[in-house]
Amino acid sequence: MVNNRLRELRTRKGLSQQQAGKLVGVSRQTISRIERREYCPSVELAMKLASQFDVKVDELFAFDGN
Repeated sequence: MVNNRLRELRTRKGLSQQQAGKLVGVSRQTISRIERREYCPSVELAMKLASQFDVKVDELFAFDGN
């Protein structure tokens, strides 16, 4: 399973799920599913999200081994 800090970083920046999705070209539902750990984003999407929130990919996503 892949853990992530997307919700934390998104809310810190004052963005809704809809706004965050629009910034990286995905739906609000995709952002919601990533935040709930129901969807593992592609490498390309992970890189777009990390860039948008000014963090490295491994600071946004972490594999927990389970």
